[in-house]
Amino acid sequence: MILLVLVLLGGLPVKVAIGTDLLIMAAKSLSGFIGEAQVASIDYRFVATIIFLPLAAIVIGSYLNRRVPGDKLKAIFGYFVLLMGVYIVVKELIL
Repeated sequence: MILLVLVLLGGLPVKVAIGTDLLIMAAKSLSGFIGEAQVASIDYRFVATIIFLPLAAIVIGSYLNRRVPGDKLKAIFGYFVLLMGVYIVVKELIL
């Protein structure tokens, strides 16, 4: 949702908006983790996995960012969001 606002209302290029959106999500996640760490025990193995996967995605995204034009990136992201929406609906209806 933040990405759409940044692109459509903020007028940012897609590549800049994606990076900004990821930074906002990281800050929100960090604040949530800090709040949760104060009241519960933490499974640090799980936390390491949650940290590693986005870092791997950043590396892959940086690679693709240099090779895929912004317009195609916008279309690919749109299809990805649509695919995830269909997956969630199907999963919810079946289970």
